[in-house]
Amino acid sequence: MMATPDRLLDAAEQEFAARGFSLARLADIAERAGIRRPSLLYHFPSKDLLYRAVVERVFDRLGAALLGSITNDGSIEQRIDAVVQTFVEFLDQRPSLAPIILRELIAEPDPERSEGAEGSHGRTILLERVVPLLGMLEQILRREGGDRLRPDLPVRAALAEVAGGLLLRSAAASLRLPLWGEGDHALALARRLFLRDNPDSNET
Repeated sequence: MMATPDRLLDAAEQEFAARGFSLARLADIAERAGIRRPSLLYHFPSKDLLYRAVVERVFDRLGAALLGSITNDGSIEQRIDAVVQTFVEFLDQRPSLAPIILRELIAEPDPERSEGAEGSHGRTILLERVVPLLGMLEQILRREGGDRLRPDLPVRAALAEVAGGLLLRSAAASLRLPLWGEGDHALALARRLFLRDNPDSNET
């Protein structure tokens, strides 16, 4: 059986994704995890700390997976494919992730809320975890991409564009097919966005 803290984090991740920080209830999270509320508070004394632990765990795992895929041996095309595929698989395996990230992106910090409220801890963690991750991915692509990258490509913006599209696609759930159509075109779109048509292209 999974250890209790892991069960709690999994249950909390699902609840925060479905209801957001403000509406999520510790009693409901405890019930999802199969324990009582006092047992939850033994491991995580407040909802703020539980929320931060959930978001930190998600981004730590995502960052490790993405950096592992882009630093593997292979051509720049293969590395871009690996990063995109890793992100797609991560989102597919954790359908609660996209709603949590999107909630944080659109939630404005509210000075009336507690330190850990939506728009506070989550946004801080985005800055602490995601911004450096984007920077590392950008540096690797610029260093390894050479003349295969499109000239004057804003690499960081392109990474955010691909990630944002995949997050929206994941969060769309039943609307994915009518909005994005049949098939998974993420790899083809990423290649078209990042790469020249061929190494000898004179494209400007």
